[in-house]
Amino acid sequence: MQTVVIVVHLLIVLTMIGLVLLQKSEGGGLGMGGGGGFMSTRGTANLLSRSTAYLAGAFFVTSLLLSWMAGVDRRPASIIAPGAPVSGPTVPGPSAPPLGSGSGGVLDQLQRPAAPSGPQVPQSQ
Repeated sequence: MQTVVIVVHLLIVLTMIGLVLLQKSEGGGLGMGGGGGFMSTRGTANLLSRSTAYLAGAFFVTSLLLSWMAGVDRRPASIIAPGAPVSGPTVPGPSAPPLGSGSGGVLDQLQRPAAPSGPQVPQSQ
């Protein structure tokens, strides 16, 4: 199903690119030029601009559909070993010792100074 939506999405994109390239330029950049603007009756009645608007709407809908379909089948995966199952997040239960209770965690290492492992060089102040 996802492959079909991707193919339809790509066909919409290619058709929309073609329609935009076929449209007549109105002069200067950002629509500043020519007699009628984008919202004039002549501009909205144009077949190419209406077709482009419909294709833009279809592009938006297929983009949302593809993102929803990608999110439905998303499962956590390991980056290191592809295909290996990943266990869910571990939440410390009642058996886990509280932080700072002498369990050898990072907080305990930060709270007590490290014992010198050998001769130390005197520091000048």
